[in-house]
Amino acid sequence: MNHIICAPVFSDHMVLQQNKPIRIFGHARWGISITASLLPEKDEGTEATGSDFSPAATASVTVSPENLPKDMTFAPYPDAPADHIRFCVTLPPIKAGGPYRLSVLGQAGQKEGDDTVACEIIEFHDVMIGEVWLAGGQSNMEYALEADRDFERIKNAPSSRVRFYNVGRRFFIDENFYEEERKDHWMCTDENLGTWSAVGYYFAEKIAEETGVCVGIIGCNLGGTSASAWQNKESLLSCEKTRSYWEEYEEILSTLDPDIYEKERLDYIEYHSKWQPKSDEYYRTHPDATWEEMQAAVGICKWPGPMGPKHEFRPCGLYESMLMRIMPFTLKGFLYYQGESDEHKPNSYYALFKNLIALWRKDFGDSTLPFLFVQLPVHKYRDNPPSESWCILREAQMQVHRDVAGTGIAVAMDLGEYNNIHPTSKILVGERLALQALYHVYHSIPENSAYGPLWESMECMDDKLCITLSHAEDGLVIKDFTDKDTSKLGFEISGNDGVFHPAFAEFSGNIVTLSSPEVCKPYNARYLWVEYAPVYLYGTNGLPLAPFHTGLSF
Repeated sequence: MNHIICAPVFSDHMVLQQNKPIRIFGHARWGISITASLLPEKDEGTEATGSDFSPAATASVTVSPENLPKDMTFAPYPDAPADHIRFCVTLPPIKAGGPYRLSVLGQAGQKEGDDTVACEIIEFHDVMIGEVWLAGGQSNMEYALEADRDFERIKNAPSSRVRFYNVGRRFFIDENFYEEERKDHWMCTDENLGTWSAVGYYFAEKIAEETGVCVGIIGCNLGGTSASAWQNKESLLSCEKTRSYWEEYEEILSTLDPDIYEKERLDYIEYHSKWQPKSDEYYRTHPDATWEEMQAAVGICKWPGPMGPKHEFRPCGLYESMLMRIMPFTLKGFLYYQGESDEHKPNSYYALFKNLIALWRKDFGDSTLPFLFVQLPVHKYRDNPPSESWCILREAQMQVHRDVAGTGIAVAMDLGEYNNIHPTSKILVGERLALQALYHVYHSIPENSAYGPLWESMECMDDKLCITLSHAEDGLVIKDFTDKDTSKLGFEISGNDGVFHPAFAEFSGNIVTLSSPEVCKPYNARYLWVEYAPVYLYGTNGLPLAPFHTGLSF
């Protein structure tokens, strides 16, 4: 029987965080002493010398409830033997380097005397010390490198300094869960590179290039998910604006027949597994077909299936079956790309997102962990009716960035694609997240290199409204706009009636003066308050002017 079992996030080829206490955790037999040591990795076939056993870092702990840190969250292990409990041994900070081997040694006292004897040793090889970021969110973070427009270039020359760990996409915990979880492991660029998050890879490639150290990305994401799936019940119920996420789900559960639900779930899985390939093939051969035409040809879309306790989109579900499984691995920070699946409740997103950031920081034991995220780009499905939902989501994301310390925002307004919610090129998204990290976290570039123009303040002057922009002291650059009519650039103004009209724009440095013959006395302004439109305005650093609404609050 194993006396020590480390969490699956510990494996060969892993990256551990430099210059921070490193938590090694899992479950082990009550009362044994565990010593974790980082040792130089010796070449295969060479004789061990005394220096091989000089640890770069070492720490010990006795397995007991009193010795488990109380200020962070640890994944439960209900499959563990009855005499096992969770443990955590914390190595002291160590600078970047490697490769190392991580030795986890368990010792139990003899029946007589005070000496101890080794009862078990686990070793992990090719361990690097560098930077570790968790990449969370939904499908645009999950979007795989092999589907990316630039994959052929990456495949032929991947960065040797980037490693990846994919948290298995498991939606509920059953009798097979833990056995499957043990298959998760860290990967180098010669293993399944195409399955890695494209955004995560491009971010890591840039950070590795700039810092010169190994970068590990922990992918913990799933397409189609609301932010409510990635936090716990207490978080959702803590705020009036987010309570409905849990209460609506609870109402479904109150009328659910378990047997009927299980049959409907399995029937849906079988149906959708056949329907999806038909749909993909129909769109391949009929690229201009409408949604209705496609369904008429191959059958109706029943996605996402019956809601219930095994559904991947249920509130709090993926928090339990994915995110918790890697807590509290020592991180540098979080990357996040999500929001699309909360368009049905855009006015709740500000509170929902703030709750998520606070909870993740608490769970990983550091209220100051950097949280870098992507603002949603332009997007519209051809057949969908007009909606302001994504506009509100973008503004909520910007307001979270302004209000929550330690956050960074990658403005991606110009990186969307018409009729495609999954833009096929992610390199600029990853690199813009990296710019936020290089400014906020690594302090290696100035603020004006990380940000495009942002709305800062406004002043009403008779029949005109003056907008002051930050990060635009050298003025704006107008790209690919040949029309002389500046009212087509995306600015609008309103009077106190709240009705917006296209506005003519005049530019002087970081000041934009707006006017419209339809508005005698301007009261508010907005820019690119649209689902999808061309983006023409940029800073001199090539980053776009972020969309804004001067009259919206959360």
